[in-house]
Amino acid sequence: MSDTDGTTLFHQTMPFTEKLGVEVLEHGREAVRSRIAWDESLCTLGGALHGGVLMSLADATAAVCAFLNLPEGAQGTTTVESKTNFLRAVRSGHAVATSRPLHAGGRFIVVETEIRDDAGKLVGKVTQTQAVL
Repeated sequence: MSDTDGTTLFHQTMPFTEKLGVEVLEHGREAVRSRIAWDESLCTLGGALHGGVLMSLADATAAVCAFLNLPEGAQGTTTVESKTNFLRAVRSGHAVATSRPLHAGGRFIVVETEIRDDAGKLVGKVTQTQAVL
């Protein structure tokens, strides 16, 4: 089920996510979930979703998670570090990213994102540090 308010938030604050076709499934302080549909135009020659597409999905999802966990008076965040481990390819269906805050401090917010396929298998894991602005 789509979260239309969340999808609008993504597309207004990060227009690139609209170009990619990112759809938000849920958004809140504890978790943000979004997905992208497999499309041949987003793939490598082998038919797998490109790693950069998966990283973009994770980065956008984590950014909204960090934003929703900003301390009072902060204006935004920016990614200062991101580490990705790819575990399997997505060759059909959707890639679904779920971001959760690991640490929400006054200077940095650390978010962990899992990317899974439609079968629920882990595709990748991203740990990201966002500086508080």
